[in-house]
Amino acid sequence: MKKEQASSTAQRIKGEAEKEAEHIMREAKVTAKSEILKMKEDFENELKERRKEELAIEKRLTQREENLEKKADVLESRMKGVERREKELDSDKERITAKEEELRKAITQQIEALERVTQLDRETAKQMLLEKLKGEIQNETGIMIRNMLDEAKERAEKEARNVLTCAIQRYASECTYERTTATIPLPNDEMKGRIIGREGRNIRTLEAATGVSILIDDTPEAVVISCFDPIRKEVARRLLEKLIEDGRIHPTRIEELMKKVTKEVEDEAFSAGEAAVLETGIQGVQPQLIKLIGRLKFRFSFSQNVLKHSIETAYFMGIIAAELGLDEQRARRIGLFHDIGKAVDHEVEGSHAAIGADILRKHGEAKDVINAVAAHHGEVDSESVYAVLANACDTLSASRPGARSETTELYLKRLEQLESIAKDFPGVESCYALQAGREVRVVIEPGKIDEGKAQCLARDICQRIENEMNYPGQIKVTIIRETRSVDYAK
Repeated sequence: MKKEQASSTAQRIKGEAEKEAEHIMREAKVTAKSEILKMKEDFENELKERRKEELAIEKRLTQREENLEKKADVLESRMKGVERREKELDSDKERITAKEEELRKAITQQIEALERVTQLDRETAKQMLLEKLKGEIQNETGIMIRNMLDEAKERAEKEARNVLTCAIQRYASECTYERTTATIPLPNDEMKGRIIGREGRNIRTLEAATGVSILIDDTPEAVVISCFDPIRKEVARRLLEKLIEDGRIHPTRIEELMKKVTKEVEDEAFSAGEAAVLETGIQGVQPQLIKLIGRLKFRFSFSQNVLKHSIETAYFMGIIAAELGLDEQRARRIGLFHDIGKAVDHEVEGSHAAIGADILRKHGEAKDVINAVAAHHGEVDSESVYAVLANACDTLSASRPGARSETTELYLKRLEQLESIAKDFPGVESCYALQAGREVRVVIEPGKIDEGKAQCLARDICQRIENEMNYPGQIKVTIIRETRSVDYAK
């Protein structure tokens, strides 16, 4: 019984297993079939895409081939055109060469014919033609120069007039006059003997201590001190005044007062330097520079006090720099320092501009300040606009009316030199220096110099005056060309 049940159970389990296995097999077949169909469909789609890409590539290649064929045709046609052009150029070159040869022969024949007719050789005719062309060019150049100068002067003078008028109106100073000697009044002529001393002991001590020359002559109740160093001259003047006032004149007293007076002058120079720095509003000036600036109080140039001239130049530079949009403080600093070399030019060799630049360089001033001081008389090249401005303002202060004077001898010598320069030029009939040497009028021969050459002559005279003369301000050159036609009625 148990065996039958087990057998039936086994049969039943087996049947169920077979059914389940059959079911699994069917599902597996369906799944495999669907996957196969999907893979086939994907493959076909991929194949279609590849075919499309291949077609597109093939189409692009075909277009490129067509473009290359077109370009090849264009290049071939261009090559043919270039070859044709080369042939044409070769033929043109041959024709031009032949023409040149013909023209050369024709020119040679014409030149020979002209030489026979004019009885002039080629070089002489060429020289005559060049001279004629030179005269015409000079005439035209003179007219052009005159027109250009007139336009430039009109514009420049208009601007300069505005700036300089503003500067001059805003500053004015007194004029002082130079004294290379100092005259000391005496209470009586007996004082001369006391100044000289026994066997000249006192006057020798005075001259040795001060470094000046004391001139005692027949001038009643006066002695004269002569010295090129303004500081020494001032010390000697004050020393003599104190000795005369004190009455005790002997070597020991001279040495005692010498120290005292020297200190007074040095203190006064320093005070004058401080006042100048404060007046111009400059900051950061070293004490040694202040002392040197103050020494300029006792120095004169062509009757103009150098310290006042420096202050005036500083004001001019500051005003013009403000008008031009430059640094006003730096401009004033350069103006005050520009003649600082004159404080020691009796002790150091060289021009005062170079000496001043060296002094400022040793005291650590800025490069543009040093260059402006060194270049304000054109001894070195200007590296900034401040150097040009220093030159202009220095001239402006020196050349204003009443600022400086000169001796009669120097004045006459300058007038003679001015007229001599103008007379050196060919075609000049006469010349006259006018307005204290600020204008020279030149009368020319109208038959030798025409209107165009007259302007060139004026410019040439100006250039020689600039190169050979030293003068304040500017000199006007006027060319006068006059033609007169005279006849008589009978």
